[in-house]
Amino acid sequence: MIPVCEPTLIGNEKRYALDCIETNWISSMGKYIEQFEQGFATFCGVKHAVAVNNGTTALHLALAASGIGSGDEVIVPTFTMIASVNAILYTGAKPVIVDADPETWNMDTSPSGIKKLAAKITKKTKAIMPVHIYGHPVDMDPILEIAKQHHLLVIEDAAEAHGAEYRGKQGVKKCGAMSHAACFSFYANKIITTGEGGMIVTDDDVLAERLRLLRNHAFTKKRFIHNELGYNYRMTNIQAAIGCAQLEQIEKLIALRIKNAHCYNQLFKASGLVGKGITLPSEKPWAKNVYWMYGILIDEKTFGISKDQLMTELEKQGIQTRSFFYPMHQQPMFVNKKYPNGLSDADLRDHYPVADRLAQEGLYLPSSSHLTEEQIKTVVDAVVS
Repeated sequence: MIPVCEPTLIGNEKRYALDCIETNWISSMGKYIEQFEQGFATFCGVKHAVAVNNGTTALHLALAASGIGSGDEVIVPTFTMIASVNAILYTGAKPVIVDADPETWNMDTSPSGIKKLAAKITKKTKAIMPVHIYGHPVDMDPILEIAKQHHLLVIEDAAEAHGAEYRGKQGVKKCGAMSHAACFSFYANKIITTGEGGMIVTDDDVLAERLRLLRNHAFTKKRFIHNELGYNYRMTNIQAAIGCAQLEQIEKLIALRIKNAHCYNQLFKASGLVGKGITLPSEKPWAKNVYWMYGILIDEKTFGISKDQLMTELEKQGIQTRSFFYPMHQQPMFVNKKYPNGLSDADLRDHYPVADRLAQEGLYLPSSSHLTEEQIKTVVDAVVS
């Protein structure tokens, strides 16, 4: 079996984790937490990084610490992983959805896309959450501009975009370094991993202090005195130790992801099927795509079989794949009106043709950093045969 994605643990992970065990620093205090935070902040080019226990809690904490709560609205793409929207729901705020771009698969920032986004801004709107899908950065300048016009926060969901770069009005910036705050995941299938884990990055000193307070039950200096609701969102020292080892290898791991994507591209183009049933991932001139997952679209009419049929055939040949995300407007939890702050009737009635197409046609192929060229060739041969 060629797995769809595995962690690549090639450095000091075992040594640093063993150090935690041998010194008894296994919980939410210890030297590796601060080292990981400082190292990741430096990597992203920001002042602060606050470690938490997963990417979803990172999003929730960033929203909560920014004052977003019941009665507020946050604009988010319908084509995203459910965690983006769950985090909004946790605060009591309402998600408001927009469609995707047909080439980057991110939030649509074309003139028509921004016009549609602007039409969804109300007096209740407090933030925009762009999601850097599958490792390709969002076109951030139009989002930052409209957010500035309407005095909105921008909170990036960068869970899948470690090291991705955007060339815009601020110059070349890594994902996470362009907004009020940004959130990363270190789940086992991410480019770098801590097993489970997350990080919030920001240049805002006040926000960073508040994030550190709220992630730890809102403990005050006088122990067991609490002035407000906090959360147990702390990362452990063992997780951070693994993260430190992964961070030492991050440039290599990103380079391997990009190399593998280019290998896929070359082989698919040589097959003659690109544009004839198969659509490959894009990389815009202003972007550095880190290809967290290598995704393709399958046009059933031209290709001859559906995405689901292809996935079944690949599984028979020992090749694991995953379907693209299902958009929020298709999720039963919203369609069935299970939550009072769920999607509005207007959002559910709206049309999202790009997101619908991505869900229908999209799958991602094996994408581990340590894939070999032979494995990639095996996958491509199986797809095109």
